[in-house]
This record gives sequence, C-alpha cells and structure tokens, in this order.
Amino acid sequence: MSHEVANLSDPGLPAHVHRAADSDPKAEKKAERQVATLFGLSAVGTILFIVSYIYIPLDLFIFVPILGSTNAHQLSLGLGLAISLLCIGLGAVHWAKTLMPDNEVIAQRHEFRSPESERKEFVAAAKEGANAAGLGRRSLIKRSLGLSLGLVGLSPLLLLRDLGPLPGKELEKTSWKTGTRLVTDPGNRPIKPSDLEVGAVAQVLPQLNPDEERTLNNIGKDAVLLIRLRVEDFQLSPERLAWTHEGIIAFSKICSHMGCAVALYEQQTKHLLCPCHQSTFDVPRAAKVIFGPAARPLPQLAITVDTEGYLVAQKPFTEPVGPSFWERSS
Repeated sequence: MSHEVANLSDPGLPAHVHRAADSDPKAEKKAERQVATLFGLSAVGTILFIVSYIYIPLDLFIFVPILGSTNAHQLSLGLGLAISLLCIGLGAVHWAKTLMPDNEVIAQRHEFRSPESERKEFVAAAKEGANAAGLGRRSLIKRSLGLSLGLVGLSPLLLLRDLGPLPGKELEKTSWKTGTRLVTDPGNRPIKPSDLEVGAVAQVLPQLNPDEERTLNNIGKDAVLLIRLRVEDFQLSPERLAWTHEGIIAFSKICSHMGCAVALYEQQTKHLLCPCHQSTFDVPRAAKVIFGPAARPLPQLAITVDTEGYLVAQKPFTEPVGPSFWERSS
C-alpha cells in the first residue's frame, strides 16, 4: 500500500522520508561501499581469530606484560570473533536501512494454508523482493557478504578441535597403584594412622615419583578422603573391612553422580554429603547412598601400612571413580 493511501486510513502515520540512496546514484554507491567495507572487516576479524587460534603461540604475547600471555591470547581471540560477528550484523542492518526497498506493505491475516493462487503470488512477490534488493546486480555486496559468511562459518568448526579425542579408558584409571603412599593435600606429606584421631578427615593424593608431574586431570581423579571411625562402628563385609586399617577407611572424593567434590562430613551421623546435589553417603556402610541422585556408592580404596608405618594403597581402585557415565566413555 502506498504511503498516501496509508496516511488517509491512518492519519497518525508519519510522512515518508526518502533516503538519499533512493534518488542519488553517488549516495547509493557510497552506501554500497560502506556495506561491503563492513563485510570485509568481518572477514578480517575471522582471519584474526583463526590466526590467533592456530598460528600465534602463547609465548609470543610476552610483549604484553600488563595482560599476561594467556589473557592477551584470549583477548585476541575474543576481539577477532567479536569483530567478525559485529560487522556482519552492522553490514546487514546498514544494507537494509540504506539500499533495500523502503515500501510499506500491509498483508491481511489468513488462517492456516493459503489458497494455491495466493501461494503462487507469494513466491512471485518473494522473487520480486529479491530482485528489488539488488543482490543480483550488487556484485560487490554479494562477494563481500559471501566472504564474511563463509569465513565466520569456520569459527565453530575450528573450536571443535578443543573437544579432542574420546577419553576411551583414560577416565577409568587413576594414579593409585599397589604400595603407593598416601600424602596430604596440601602438604604432600606421607601420613601415618597415628596422625588421624577418631572422627578426623583428611584429603590425600598418591605420592608421585620424582620424575612424575601432578596434573589437574590426575588430581580430579586421584583425590581421596580418609575418615577414621571406631572399628566397631563399621557395618562392612569381611572383604571391605579388610580394606580398612585401624578404623581408617578411604573413599574417592569424586561424587558418583556428577563429579563434584564430596567435602562435607557429619561427624555425629557419619555421613558424607555432596554439596552440589545433596547426595548423601553412609560411611560405616561403605559409603552407601542414602539420599540424593547418586546411583552408586563412592568407590573405596583398599589401604594398609608399609614397613615404615605409612599408609599405602593395597591395590588400585577396583572400579572407575567419578560419575557413573564415565564408565561408558569408550
């Protein structure tokens, strides 16, 4: 509907303001160059993101002492992707506001499927609108838009590289081995049974060889809680009781529900509590689940002492630690 007719039916509609690009070829060319420039900047931003991600090593950012190498690297990645997406949006908006048809159209509502005649009219109108937008004759915008969209589409594919290979059996294994000493965390100090009083709790990790390095991945699987009870408090099978030493029992600290750290111990009830989703484990009954969403008890680590009286592992964990879905990682 033309603006004149619309104004007669709706006196409150403001008068139409014609754009410079509608009548001035120079203004039209200027607007086209501006849109193409924005799409070109988007392509540059994507290239910056890809180059920063793949080709620029972290140690190259040592020349940015204020931010630090890691922060500078993340900043370059963020700026590249932000420029890429922002300029595509700005280019599309500027294209719509300055070059695309500026006609007001009123369409009456209709229910469900339209008649075939109206559907054909819609297809014809869509083609007419596409022709009016000038994409076919504005080759500069078409090429620059294709470049920016093509490059920015690589960004999510590039980030898939960080997912890495499937973990396979890696999540089922920890650093605990037969004879591995238990050391305090923090402190890295070997621990003896006499260091724990009844009711005491300690977090421990496996002692590493001098040539081994403790990684965050290993810490996430190896963390163990030591809890000392009275021997008569246990309600364990003979096999599980043999895995304890002088009332000291050891469990994986990683919750069997979603992998949170089970860090709360209620001394009176002898319950371990996961703070994330309130899974509750009964220590005297081998960390049996008594409340919450956890599907299985915390894995128990069999412990004993070595010839020097320090606590050591009798053997590795006999089941995977952590969330139940880790068992199906392969």
